[in-house]
Formats: sequence, structure tokens, C-alpha cells
Amino acid sequence: MSKSPFFKNIRFPNVFILLIIVFISCALLICINFFTIKILSANRAYVHGESHYSKGQKDAARYLIMYLFTKDTNQWKLFSQELKVPQGDGIARRSLLKYGDNEIARRGFLTGRNHKDDLDDIVWLFVNFKDVSFLAKAIHEWGQGDELIAKLSKLGQQVDAQIKQNLLTPASQQKFLNEISTISDKLTINERNFLNTLGEGTRKIKSLLIITNIIFILIIVISVCTYYSIMVKRLVISKKEIEEKNENLIHVNHELDRFVYSASHDLRSPITSLKGLIEITQLEDDIEQVRDYLTLMHKSLVRQDQFIVDIIDYSKNKRKQIIIEPVSLKELLDESISQLMHIENANKIKFTKELLIDTIQSDDLRLRIIISNLLSNAIKYADINKEEMFISIKTYTEEGYNKIEITDNGIGIKDEFKNNIFEMYFGTNKNKGSGLGLYIVKEAVENIKGSISVFSENTIGSKFIVAIPNYHGN
Repeated sequence: MSKSPFFKNIRFPNVFILLIIVFISCALLICINFFTIKILSANRAYVHGESHYSKGQKDAARYLIMYLFTKDTNQWKLFSQELKVPQGDGIARRSLLKYGDNEIARRGFLTGRNHKDDLDDIVWLFVNFKDVSFLAKAIHEWGQGDELIAKLSKLGQQVDAQIKQNLLTPASQQKFLNEISTISDKLTINERNFLNTLGEGTRKIKSLLIITNIIFILIIVISVCTYYSIMVKRLVISKKEIEEKNENLIHVNHELDRFVYSASHDLRSPITSLKGLIEITQLEDDIEQVRDYLTLMHKSLVRQDQFIVDIIDYSKNKRKQIIIEPVSLKELLDESISQLMHIENANKIKFTKELLIDTIQSDDLRLRIIISNLLSNAIKYADINKEEMFISIKTYTEEGYNKIEITDNGIGIKDEFKNNIFEMYFGTNKNKGSGLGLYIVKEAVENIKGSISVFSENTIGSKFIVAIPNYHGN
């Protein structure tokens, strides 16, 4: 059998050279990516460490101010404890500059609340790149910050000495307060400059990585395409995978369409009730009072309609982007209760709130969905036969989670229904809802990596506890 012209023109040495080129290119690409990822990981560790540095400094300043005015020794202990965080990082910096990698530096970083698994990357980047422009500039900012931390420590000792010797006067209090504020403001600038410098270096590394990857990938692709036909097989496999994914997407979209349709109809029913109330208030003789009522009701309709639009968008996207930001639980609870007062018997229910926490870092949209649906259910399923109907709301922190607890003395949930209440379209009473409320709550809780638990007794009442991860902002 004769060989084709293509294979006649490719001799063994040429093929061998192609394989060597591919092998070397792959090896270099792996090495470059490994060290680039290591640098980016170290940068990430430094940014994370800076957040602890900054938080420790700010908490220390806050406790020192409290100690200055309360003279509470516990505040002094907290000040000393929090100040050890940036001081630990400072010890590590000086030790690395003088001796290189050593145990003192690593202990300093641990004192600075850096994760032990990040220590190798942190030390490696410092030792090997401390003279590179972006890191050298960041280390310089770090050093200036350490000098300010030393001043804050010295200032704290002066405050402590005057308090212990009973020499503190209102004038000296104000003087110390001004000095603490000045140091904190300067530290904030240093910390911002440190982060900006690391960010600039990360962007440069990213650009270099992209260019390097493009070059080596082109070399690999050109070399491989001249000899191997395996790419065709990979394309066939890729096509099959895409077809399977498309089938899954069609199935998911179908479920989402059903969810959006039912959710929109179920959640728009309160708007219909409010519109009826508007018609009733139009019978009011006092024109000014009527205008006030109509304005308030219109605003409520607008807010409720926008809320529905958000839920529909969330449903369509299934996994709408989580936006972690400060959210006031008090404001969300007050707003939800106000919007739900149109529900029958809502004005007969006694609402009590015990808010041990208010502002938390979480997703505003998901919290609105959770709180509104849980309160709506508690109102709808109130027991009108009881002498006093109540809904108790508590917020608190426990085991590292922010928790929202909503308790009522309504009709409760029968034992045979408890395992199904979070299913789509499941409802113990279809006249009171479409059965989507708790399903939406479950989806929203899972989206923010939380959990929900329910405790209920038939005719006694129900308690829902939502546990939300305690996100920390920088």
C-alpha cells in the first residue's frame, strides 16, 4: 500500500522536532502558569492579610477611644489584643527584610491572623520579589503603616498611664482623641495605597500571563495541527457534550418558566387587594385624607410590583449574581410588615421584635424574599380562634451565623406535611396561597449559602429559623 503525498513529505526527524516543540512549549506554559498562579495566590493572601491588619488597627483604635472615655480595663485588654494583629505583621516584615525566611516571621504572620496555609506563598513572594517595583512600593507603604502602629501603641501606653495615675483630664482626653483620629486617618491612606499597589502589580502580571499564554498556545496549536487529527475527535466529543448541555438547559428553562408564571400570579394577589382598598378609600369625604391614603397605597403598590419584578428576574436567571452589601434587618422587617398589613387579620396580630443585630453583610434581594414570605405565611395562617395572635421576630448571632427567628402562635403544621412544605407548588391550604412561598424561601436561603429549619406543632404555632453566613467586609 502506497503512502499519501502528505505522509511522504513528513519524515521522522521533522515529526520528532514537532513533538519536542510541543513538549517544551507545554512544559514552559505549565511552569509559567504555575509561578504566575503562585504569585497571584500570594497577592491574594497579602490582600486578605491586609484586611485583618486594617480591621485589627481600626478595632484597636476604637477600643482605645472607649478606654479613654470609660476607663474600662476590658477595653484596654481588647485594644492590646487587636493591636497585636498589625504588630505581628510588622515583626514579620522586619524579620524577613533582615534574615529572610525564618520562624519569627512566620509566627508574626500567624499573629497577624494570616491563614497558616498561606504562609509559604506570603514568605516566598516577599523573599524573592521584595526588590520588584510593585512589591517594593507595597513594602514601603507597609513600613510606614508599622511606624504609625508603633505611634498608636505608644499613645495607648500614655493613655493607660494617665488613667492608672488618675491624671486624665477632659482636655487631655480631647488631645488623645485627636491624635488617635490623626493616626487612624494616616493608616487608612497607607492601607489604601498598599492595596492599590498590589492591585496594579496583579493587573500587570495578568496582562503578561495572557500574552505568554497566547504565544505558547499558538505554538502548540500550530505544531499539533500539522500532524495530529485528534482535534477532529475532540470536536465531535465537544459537540455531543454541548448537545447534552442544551438538553439540560431546555429542561431547566422549562422549570423556570413554570416557576415564574406561578410566582408572578401568586405574588400579585396582594396588589389586587390593595387596589380594592384604594377603591374603598375613594368613598372618604375628607379630600386631603383621601389623597394621603391614595399616595401611601400607590407607593406600596409600586414597591410590591418592583419586588415581584426582582423575583421574576431572579427566577429566570435561576442563579442571579449574589451581591454582598450592608443590609439593615430592621428596615427590611419594618418595610415587610408595612407592606403585608393589607392581609386579612394582620391588624389584629401583635408583632414583637427583639433585634440583637441590625446591619449585616448579605444579599438584599434574597433577604427581602425570605423575610416577606415568612411573615406573609405567619399572617395568613394565624389562628383567629385564639384570644391573642402574635408574631415574634428575633435576630441574633450564634455559632458564626446571623440568625433570623420568626415565631407565631398560628394554626401550625401537621406532622404529615412537614417534610413537603419546601416543595414547589405544595400548600396545605390552596385558598391561602399557591404553594410557592416556602419554595422561594428555600431557594433564596440556599443561594446565600444559608440554612432554614422549622419547628411546628399543629394548633400550637410555628417557628422558622434562618441561618445566614456571617460575611465580613473589608
